[in-house]
Amino acid sequence: MSKVVRRGYVPGDEKEFGTEAMEKINAAANDIYYLLNHGYSMKSASVFTGNHYMLSERQRLALARMVSQEKQLDIRTAKCRTVSEKGGIVFIDGFNTIITLEIALSGTTLLKCMDGTVRDLAGLRGTYSLIDKTSEAIQLIGEELENMEVSKAVFYMDAPVSNTGRLAACIHGELASYPFEVETEVINNVDSVLSGLSNVVTGDAIILDKCISWINFTRSIIDKKFPGYHYVELDIL
Repeated sequence: MSKVVRRGYVPGDEKEFGTEAMEKINAAANDIYYLLNHGYSMKSASVFTGNHYMLSERQRLALARMVSQEKQLDIRTAKCRTVSEKGGIVFIDGFNTIITLEIALSGTTLLKCMDGTVRDLAGLRGTYSLIDKTSEAIQLIGEELENMEVSKAVFYMDAPVSNTGRLAACIHGELASYPFEVETEVINNVDSVLSGLSNVVTGDAIILDKCISWINFTRSIIDKKFPGYHYVELDIL
C-alpha cells in the first residue's frame, strides 16, 4: 500500500464544479428543491433539470446527493445527535464512513449537502481496495470515538464487496489500543440493519430517513481536521 492513491479523484471535477459551472448547478438545485417539495420524485426532477441545464452525469449525481425535500430535512434534523450518550454504543456504516474520510485525506471532491452531511461521488460498485490513506482514516475514526467516550463501536460492512475481510482486519488492528470495544459485522443487509438503530454513523440518505437517531460524525471529523475544506456547496434560495 505504498503507492499514493487519491480516492475519488476525477480530473474533470475542477471544471465540472468550478465557479462557472456552479452557477448552473445552483440554478438546477433550486429547481430540483422546488419540484421535490411539489411532489416530484428525485429521478424525474433531476432528469428534467439536468436536461434543461445540460448537466453532466456527474453533476446530476452530485445534485441528487446534495438536495433533499424539506420534509426529509426536517426528519433528519430532528434525529441528528451531536454526540452519542457517554458510554454508549455507535453503529457505523463502515465503507460509507471510511471512503469519505479517505477522500478528505486525498483532497478530492466532497459534497456539503443540504441535510448537513458530507457525501462523496466515489461509489463502491462492488469493489474496494485498501489504499495508503485507509489506516489514517480509521485512526481519525478512533480519535473521534475516544473523544465521544463511547463504550463500543460496531462497524457494519457489505459482504458482497471485495476486500471486506481485509478492511475488517485493518479496523481491528488500527483500533486495538483505543479504550472502547470494536466489533465488525460483515453482512448482506447493512442498510436495513442500520435503519432500525440509534446512534448511527452514515451519510446514506435512505438510512438517515429510517434510523432512530444518527450522529453527523464524518462531517465533525472533517471540520476539525481539515478546516476550510473546499466542499462543493449549494446556494439554495
